[in-house]
Amino acid sequence: MRVDVLTLFPEMFPGVFGTSILGKAQEKGIVSLRPVNFRDYAGNKHGTVDDTPYGGGGGMVLKPDPIFRAVEDLLSAKPADAPAPRIILMCPQGESFTQRKAEEFAEEEHLIFICGHYEGYDERIREHLVTDELSVGDYVLTGGELPAMVVIDSIVRLLPGVLGNETSAITDSFSTGLLEYPHYTRPVEFRGWKVPDILLSGHHANVADWRRKEALRRTWLRRPDLLEHVELTPKDQKWLEEIRAEHDE
Repeated sequence: MRVDVLTLFPEMFPGVFGTSILGKAQEKGIVSLRPVNFRDYAGNKHGTVDDTPYGGGGGMVLKPDPIFRAVEDLLSAKPADAPAPRIILMCPQGESFTQRKAEEFAEEEHLIFICGHYEGYDERIREHLVTDELSVGDYVLTGGELPAMVVIDSIVRLLPGVLGNETSAITDSFSTGLLEYPHYTRPVEFRGWKVPDILLSGHHANVADWRRKEALRRTWLRRPDLLEHVELTPKDQKWLEEIRAEHDE
């Protein structure tokens, strides 16, 4: 996968892109992550990328031409038969980013992220350039760089060969539609708190059942809204009834 990030602050990215899972993914050649300063495409000696909004009002608006030029330059080096990239605008007005969206983007060969600053984007960027608009939450940040890092990390970890254990991404919270079950490791007893006996039993089917039930419990307690979108088996329904009864006692 190739990921390009259009930003006015490319110096924010090397630390994130060069360490941990993202750094290892690049070392393995699984992904190429590259920040691109779209000020370089401003077309004047002052590097102007923003201007005052038509109609008045506070703040500055990102001009369309530097961003269009930057994207067109990135595409000019691609073979004519290469699949078109997804061009993603990071914006608080965008669609809420979810694990399902991460899984969808992980199927792509080329992603281009656009990180804004100032008051906003010229509307023609939305209408005629981008394919997707994404938000990481109902709050406003100073720019799109941090949200882009979050989204990229979420996507890259899903690529084959990135994680040491390929089942890790499958069982993560939200990947199954449920929050993840509790985890334990050594020691068996710590300050009087013991690991559940079933996890020490070596009975894989019983462990799997316990984990599924505890994932249901955690989801019901913390994010019951998620259960509305999960296809529950008869066994799941039975466990939920037991969980509700246990917590009503």
